[in-house]
Amino acid sequence: MVATISHWFDNKTFPGTSGNTAPVTNPATGAVTGQVALASIEDARAVIDAAAAAFPAWRDTSLAKRTQIIFKFRELLNERKGELAEIITSEHGKVVSDALGEVSRGQEVVEFACGIAHLLKGGMTENASTNVDVSSLRQPVGPVGIISPFNFPAMVPMWFFPIAIATGNTVVLKPSEKDPTAAIWMAELWAEAGLPAGVFNVLQGDKTSVDELLTNPAIKAISFVGSTPIAQYVYATGTAHGKRVQALGGAKNHAIVLPDADLDLAADAMVNAGFGSAGERCMAISALVAVGDIADELVAKITERTNTLKIGDGTKDSDMGPLVTKVHRDKVASYIDAGEKDGATIVVDGRTVQPDGGADGFWLGPTLIDHVTTDMSVYTDEIFGPVLSVIRVDSYDEALELVNSSQFGNGTAIFTNDGGAARRFQNEVEVGMVGINVPIPVPMAYYSFGGWKNSLFGDTHAHGAEGVHFFTRGKVVTTRWLDPSHGGLNLGFPQNN
Repeated sequence: MVATISHWFDNKTFPGTSGNTAPVTNPATGAVTGQVALASIEDARAVIDAAAAAFPAWRDTSLAKRTQIIFKFRELLNERKGELAEIITSEHGKVVSDALGEVSRGQEVVEFACGIAHLLKGGMTENASTNVDVSSLRQPVGPVGIISPFNFPAMVPMWFFPIAIATGNTVVLKPSEKDPTAAIWMAELWAEAGLPAGVFNVLQGDKTSVDELLTNPAIKAISFVGSTPIAQYVYATGTAHGKRVQALGGAKNHAIVLPDADLDLAADAMVNAGFGSAGERCMAISALVAVGDIADELVAKITERTNTLKIGDGTKDSDMGPLVTKVHRDKVASYIDAGEKDGATIVVDGRTVQPDGGADGFWLGPTLIDHVTTDMSVYTDEIFGPVLSVIRVDSYDEALELVNSSQFGNGTAIFTNDGGAARRFQNEVEVGMVGINVPIPVPMAYYSFGGWKNSLFGDTHAHGAEGVHFFTRGKVVTTRWLDPSHGGLNLGFPQNN
């Protein structure tokens, strides 16, 4: 009998009362390894109520005490991050080294949150008017919801909850039902670090859980990462119910390679950015725009490198693991079918991969498709798999137009040795995160993560200064105290001051 992954509140597991579950699988074998509880409305409200009950005391906990707990969480995570990486690999499928990298990037936000006392300092103006002082404060918004996707079950929640907790909010995390165990593991770590009961909670489930977070008046803000259609739904529903919402959506990230670029560097980058984590990341490069006459040579270099990749079980010596579910694997493969039918050239065909893993695993190898045109679904849609499309154009202006005409604006990159071209690109491109000879320009935690256009709904990006502002509200206090000299006896001659 497989184990049940439960909810978490009041620093303990909560099985829920719905009785409904969903299977959790190991993508490398196809075997069902667990079942995750799917919350009823009553279950969701119980978890949310715990967060609401814990908020007043946590809001009033000193910054010194909050920081001590966050530092302790950081130390525990550093000691035991290997455990978390293994959990991620077992339920998501990415190779262990990639999972460790995910945890490390999330840890950067924890470390950023350790400096929260500095980040929450307000301002003060003395004598703004006669004997009147004005000061500004930032205070927590209340219980907040985090709805995270399957592709980064540790890192994406860590984009949000360290800052939310550090600034005095309580948290309800709704992880993906495809890989739910990482959230419980992190909840246990918070409890071990000394976080009071009710400050960090985990609500498992499906749309029932999501809708309760979006509509329950106790939840004051929502952070979401996922596909664009769901991001639009989350933003519209959450804001209609009076919540502050940051909803990060999908992407179709382009990399432009100019004729003067180092093609070996560019080929390495395209393989890393296109096929790392099996392409299941919103910052993956999925559209390579080759400018001028370099396409044949660049495609040959990418092909050579792609053919050396070892596909297999993420716990073994593999470069790339399986996709997260069979349904998703088949959907990605259908895009390759469509590209072939539309007349594109399948240079490397991941449908024929021979993996080092279970026969029933959800396998699809790296796929390189050349001569892709902008009307093909393999170009227009976010595929979220190891599929790299090559689009050939004659000029920089054509390449820029491709990027700027996309409905998405998450990440982009340009490969060139021309500083002027790079500077022009970073100025003209309509995308939130830009890499120059860097294929996946995910910013450090003290900057903010987020895109433009249909890649972000809401005005505030994740972590960095914008993250601190998202999880706090500004308050301005105007003060006047009577001068003590106004009282008491004074036998002297009256003076005009």
